[in-house]
Amino acid sequence: MDARKFGYIRVSSKDQNEGRQLESIRETGVDERDIFLDKQSGKDFQRVQYQLLKRVLRKGDILYIHSLDRFGRNKEEILQEWNDITKNIEADIVVLDMPLLDTTQYKDSLGTFIADLVLQILSWMAQEERDRIRKRQREGIDIALQNGVKFGRPKAEFPEEFEGVYEQWKSKEITAVQAMDILNMKKTTFYKLVKEYELSKVEEDNHEI
Repeated sequence: MDARKFGYIRVSSKDQNEGRQLESIRETGVDERDIFLDKQSGKDFQRVQYQLLKRVLRKGDILYIHSLDRFGRNKEEILQEWNDITKNIEADIVVLDMPLLDTTQYKDSLGTFIADLVLQILSWMAQEERDRIRKRQREGIDIALQNGVKFGRPKAEFPEEFEGVYEQWKSKEITAVQAMDILNMKKTTFYKLVKEYELSKVEEDNHEI
């Protein structure tokens, strides 16, 4: 059976536009029916379309992804999924905005080593950014506590896509105005939910320590 080309796209919310990723994948010649799209956070790989894609991938197939952060955001899980596809399924992966992450070009041991090294560095950077965001949140809460601010468990209802949009905003992928547009919120509501969400995350972290 001839090898097939597939594309994978992920956006963090139902309202976010996937046009840029879609265009770059179309340019590789992937058929529209072979492009899989998830609209949810990249915190893990329990995504319906991604899991479906893995079930249809076969040895020799090529999977195109626009950028590594569209694949996922957790270092250990990125490496695990990458190895599962390239070593267990024996399909190739091409990350379009990072030429070194193209397993079709690196079949010798040195090429594999280079690709693995770049992947580890990039996934480490993504994880470090998440950790930095959480550290800044904790520092902000500590200062607020010192200033006598009272914290309680948040009572707000968060939209389903809030976490993904929040992460994009915090990592400067989108502006606050864009985040409000995606969530269809007014400024006061958005920042109120941001504050309560960050408080809830810090509270969770304190329970885990």
